[in-house]
Amino acid sequence: MSRLFEEIDYRQTPMGPISLRRRHILSIETDVYEVLLGDEHLMSSLFTAGEIALATLGLAAAPDRPLRILVGGLGLGYTAKAALDDPRAASVVVVDAMEAVVDWHRQGLVPLGAELSADPRCKFQLGDFFALDLEPASLDVILLDIDHSPRSLLNPAHARFYSAAGLQGMGAALTPGGVFALWSDEGPDADFMVLMAQVFLDPSAQVVTFDNPLTGGSSSCTIYVGKVA
Repeated sequence: MSRLFEEIDYRQTPMGPISLRRRHILSIETDVYEVLLGDEHLMSSLFTAGEIALATLGLAAAPDRPLRILVGGLGLGYTAKAALDDPRAASVVVVDAMEAVVDWHRQGLVPLGAELSADPRCKFQLGDFFALDLEPASLDVILLDIDHSPRSLLNPAHARFYSAAGLQGMGAALTPGGVFALWSDEGPDADFMVLMAQVFLDPSAQVVTFDNPLTGGSSSCTIYVGKVA
């Protein structure tokens, strides 16, 4: 393969073809790992501030005790890595519906794969996060990064989660003082905040701004955070 481009893996999935590729961007002299679902860009190692902020902002609101953490969406592993970097992290279970994504980490094909796979606190679980049967009061922190936003979904079937009933399921799975946090690629959504307020105490929508080296400007995302009593 060219030094400038390599397709590392390509597979068919029920949601369409998924591929992992590496590009060398000459303008910034950086190798970038990208995941595409069909022609849609899902994630890039060039933009990880939001994924990291999902963990750091969520965990900042969590109680000072050993934490059982559930991450919905493995991606390139930056949320899981940031969660594991917190000294309170006792266990981190990462659920992803894409077998390819889990394989890439286990095989060390992505930058953080080998490190996450070797950490005894970290477990990858293949499955649909939205179909999990979570035990009541079994988790301290839930971090979710699967859809682009509560309105822009990878799968229309996910829509039922972004409702009061769906969020109540998250709240019920949390221990007292537990935290639910959600990443969104869009700005704060007032309607979604109304739903968050029905389930969580003093929910917040925190805008995270980060440099975009491709444009020379900046980009942003939103992290929603809510706690239970």
